[in-house]
Amino acid sequence: MEPGKPNLVVFAETLQALAQSDKEILVVTSDSRGSGKLEPFAKALPEQLVEVGIAEQNLVGISAGLAASGKKVFGVSPACFLTARGLEQIKNDVAYSDNLVKLVGISAGVSYGALGTTHHSLHDFAALQAINNIDIVVPADNFETQKVIETAVSHPKPLYIRFGKKAMPHLHQPDTPFEIGKAITLSEGADVTFIAIGETVAEAVEASQLLAQQRIAAGVISMHTLKPLDKEAVLKAALFTKALITVEEHSVYGGLGSTVASLLMDAQVYLPFKAVGFPDEYTVTGSQTEIFSHYGISPDGLAETAQQLLTGVLTA
Repeated sequence: MEPGKPNLVVFAETLQALAQSDKEILVVTSDSRGSGKLEPFAKALPEQLVEVGIAEQNLVGISAGLAASGKKVFGVSPACFLTARGLEQIKNDVAYSDNLVKLVGISAGVSYGALGTTHHSLHDFAALQAINNIDIVVPADNFETQKVIETAVSHPKPLYIRFGKKAMPHLHQPDTPFEIGKAITLSEGADVTFIAIGETVAEAVEASQLLAQQRIAAGVISMHTLKPLDKEAVLKAALFTKALITVEEHSVYGGLGSTVASLLMDAQVYLPFKAVGFPDEYTVTGSQTEIFSHYGISPDGLAETAQQLLTGVLTA
């Protein structure tokens, strides 16, 4: 798969195009114009960008106030700080006060690589899923990124959008329907289905191609919306396939895997299942690719997990 642009670049380009014809769109950043690829936006539309410095709590509060006055606000900050330092403000000022802020967590997951665990956001799904009245979207490629930003402007609830840093392959056709809350099935497989989110979707697609060489039919679902979860898509896959594997750049606690597992238990649907993500340990140091490989979030690792799950030898 040939890589396209980093999703952050597409995010910034799409938002700037929308803001040029809609002066109500504002961006609030915490010294993150550069890392958020928003320098062109700031240069072209300086009166539509607010810089608060390294002050994530202020960013969320100011964003909430602007949204309360009718502005269409995108608050942009590194995900690890936005959803930890600003969590109280996200909960009270945005979600509980129903201010329609679009919070954009950039350089998420382990995108910062060698900067270490202080700069990883492996907690944000868990923290935000527990807060009422905020949706969570994690685009897998440039197509999903463009669509979610175009949709986000008029989305009727507070929204958290999560982006990594690397260039992403094209996974969708341009005419693919997109809707927040509706997963996209990239392929179907009667043997195993990967339900993946964000940058891990591309890893799952490559894993499915490796498995096909071994005559194992593997499907892939892009679960771009974590909340609200597309329950119908999960249950349909569980009934169609022999095994399910969730894949996420997040702790295995409180993210996609535990949410899908809970749904399956509630629906009394039982099949071989594995949640692939980050265990409860000190995260190894390295590049995002190296960290992914260490934890089995790679084409080879996911293909091996699928093989083991299907043969019943997967260890706990």
